[in-house]
Amino acid sequence: MTAAAENPAAPIDLLSPDLNADPFAQYARMREQSPILAGTVMGSPMWLVTRYDDVRQVLTDPRFVTDVASVTGADPDAQHAILKQLNIPSDVVDLIEKAMMNLDGAAHTRLRALVSRAFTARRVAEMRPRIEEITARLLDGMAEAGRDGTPVDLVKAYCYPVPIAVICELVGIDEDDRPQWHAWGRVLSLMQVEHLPVILRECADHVTEVIARRRAEPRDDLISALIEVQEDNGDRLTDREMVTLVFTLVTAGHESTTYLLGNSVLALFENPDQLALLRADPSRWQPAVRELMRLGPSQFAQPRYAAREMELGGVKIPAGSAVTPLLLAANTDPRKYDAPERLDVGRGAGNHLGFGMGPHYCLGAPLAYLEAEVSLRALFDRFPDLSLAVPREELPWALRPGFTRVEELPLRLT
Repeated sequence: MTAAAENPAAPIDLLSPDLNADPFAQYARMREQSPILAGTVMGSPMWLVTRYDDVRQVLTDPRFVTDVASVTGADPDAQHAILKQLNIPSDVVDLIEKAMMNLDGAAHTRLRALVSRAFTARRVAEMRPRIEEITARLLDGMAEAGRDGTPVDLVKAYCYPVPIAVICELVGIDEDDRPQWHAWGRVLSLMQVEHLPVILRECADHVTEVIARRRAEPRDDLISALIEVQEDNGDRLTDREMVTLVFTLVTAGHESTTYLLGNSVLALFENPDQLALLRADPSRWQPAVRELMRLGPSQFAQPRYAAREMELGGVKIPAGSAVTPLLLAANTDPRKYDAPERLDVGRGAGNHLGFGMGPHYCLGAPLAYLEAEVSLRALFDRFPDLSLAVPREELPWALRPGFTRVEELPLRLT
């Protein structure tokens, strides 16, 4: 079956406002239309993969790679055109192109091995007491701010500060520098192209400065560990690779968890029966956060490129084609889950694709799960009468392509 026969309709713009305004409905429509659809991102053509089994294959099949430069027949100019539209200058484009998530094979394995020691099960478990301390302090601040009935914006007061504190401590970013990372992260997450050149250069300069500090005064953090690796064998890690690693880990290590926390609180307000189950049996929180992640915030993963011609979902994919896995469409596929758009904290959903799968599975997923489990349980334990301070329809949503997230969440604590 040819691609043209299967997909006669006009290509779908993955960044269209309509799609991002109502992603559940739009992805459901796309999924039932076809397993593979023609699409575009910033004018660049790509195939959109909509169903669970096919998305899983794209994420795990070694014939789909992330480094376009390694694929015969692929058009690297298409990727460069996207970066140009994003206003990424050549002197910092490596922060994107050479990020660990955009590499394959030995290059990816080498970098992943260098940072994976910070995300082992033992290391993550050891962070629970510190995460509990961070959440307790932030909840105290919320209690003070909202003691007279004044609404508190949960995103600003809690959903953002928890993950940025955790990832910065792990990586080695000082507390005084974290507000700056918040400002940078907002520009990056909203793809404010007019500010990206300045922001990326500031980030690179800042990380370079932090690395220099750690060379002079090592600590028990990831940057110091990477410096030690470099000093033992300089061929294993260059200075610029270290900058890129730190930039990637800090930006990726807090944004998605921020979105997960805010969206999860709102989802539990909208499903009070599920919140009641969690309050009655706190042991349910651990599987519940997996179910909450299944339903968002991630909409789609970065494109993969077909290393050779193949068939996927009954559609012929030419060698070099860009293929984008639609994570939210897969995670709400009725072929995989019963009543997929219903929140069920007992479902477990350990096989969801919200953090990807395969060699590029999110390295920080165990940490994100732990942060969500600790943070959400502590929040609802501390404020049993927590409620929305505005009608649901008045909540502002950040319609950043790739993520669905509530931008502000004003709450009354009592």
